[in-house]
Amino acid sequence: MNIFRRPDYRSDATLFIDHLKTAKPAIAADQQKGRSLLWDKAIDRLSLKGFRSAKVMQRPYPYQTNHE
Repeated sequence: MNIFRRPDYRSDATLFIDHLKTAKPAIAADQQKGRSLLWDKAIDRLSLKGFRSAKVMQRPYPYQTNHE
């Protein structure tokens, strides 16, 4: 071990979160449950294919005022 090595720094926020996780171990499961409500969705591949095929290409300069 290096004699000049400093102890690892741990911020107040990190210490708070570590203490909270040890005090309430169910927090990780609640986080996963909340994540699944918002992000883990089943994707309808047929609808997604339709959305992508209906996409209209944007003009190179959308703010141009004279129309052709």
